[in-house]
Amino acid sequence: MVNVNNCLVVIPAREGSKGVPGKNIKELNGKPLIQYTIDSARKVFKDKAIYVSTDSNKIKLTCEKKGLYIPFLRPSKLATDNSSTQDVLLHALEFFKKENGYEPIVVILLQPTSPFRTSEHIKEAIQLYTNEIDMVVSVKKTSSNPYYVLFEEDVNSFLNKSKKGNFTRRQDCPKVWELNGAIYIINTNSLKSMAMSEFTKVKKYEMDELSSHDIDTILDWEIANVIKNKYYSIQ
Repeated sequence: MVNVNNCLVVIPAREGSKGVPGKNIKELNGKPLIQYTIDSARKVFKDKAIYVSTDSNKIKLTCEKKGLYIPFLRPSKLATDNSSTQDVLLHALEFFKKENGYEPIVVILLQPTSPFRTSEHIKEAIQLYTNEIDMVVSVKKTSSNPYYVLFEEDVNSFLNKSKKGNFTRRQDCPKVWELNGAIYIINTNSLKSMAMSEFTKVKKYEMDELSSHDIDTILDWEIANVIKNKYYSIQ
């Protein structure tokens, strides 16, 4: 298991959001969405290890009002629709190294659109990490199984199953997991040496459906309100 004192936590919070305008600081049950992720991270890591990477002065000010130091504003070239998450992480990593004089062995990505991911989830995911792998990533069981309900068009515009298999019942299909976007625990050496899409040594940390809820659209936002008010209290 990795030492939490040798980690950099990055919470990416770009100002632009087409699905839910201003969602990172939009209030969910009385507090800004990003605060849920910050609060969870603070229960595991020291403040100096938590970087909110944002291009927005409004987001920066919101975080600073909660007592979290925001050491930089993300360059505009890293805040476009085409900017890669990996470039954002590498930028934060380089800043951390210059500011602290050493390089953490692990970079942890926590997206603010996953408000039901708790400190316990983070701790459990960290326990799965070893220095011999590229990444631990949070997942949920997917209902969109490629052996059964996912199809692709061929050159003749006919639908074919995305993954071949002789299964007549969904429950007979191999288990398939979907990345839920909540937790990424990344080997710093791997992050610097290859594209994240090229990682091969990846372990899963499974979360349930409610905890995995990710906010990308107005409907997602409304569902988040239902989850919060009906099922359990966000930590």
